[in-house]
Amino acid sequence: MEHPAQDRTAPESTERAAADAAARGLAVEFVPRDPETGAPLARELMGVKTIVLRSRDGYVFVLVPYEDRFSWPKLRSVLGVNKLKLPTADEAFAATGYRRGTITPLGAVEAFPVLADERLLGREIVIGSGSPDFAARVGADDLIRAYGAEVVDLAPE
Repeated sequence: MEHPAQDRTAPESTERAAADAAARGLAVEFVPRDPETGAPLARELMGVKTIVLRSRDGYVFVLVPYEDRFSWPKLRSVLGVNKLKLPTADEAFAATGYRRGTITPLGAVEAFPVLADERLLGREIVIGSGSPDFAARVGADDLIRAYGAEVVDLAPE
């Protein structure tokens, strides 16, 4: 049976992400999220969360596996800082143009540096799309290339 979410039209925020991906030559498919849980319906793929953080040098996007933990000490070491701050919901929206739970580098209002956990390499993933109704399905290696992301080891010790 077809899921009712598959009948929805992509909202404007997803179109902005699609336009940015197209401009970078990045193939992206927008897949519906389950309206009850918010999880992408493409459950066979690795879910990736985009965390926006602020350090003394500005904002950075960090891409990590959704279901796994990551190492804050390793992240601080990679960035060469002792302190990182999660922005408030309003600060994150002002910085990215997206609400928490939908944040993605795709179509963000400013192109911040991107760090990608090495556990994403070689995987087909789903990340935020700018919309609570859709996720973006993309090859992790293609995403990393398109955004010039730095691949780093963020696995917990």
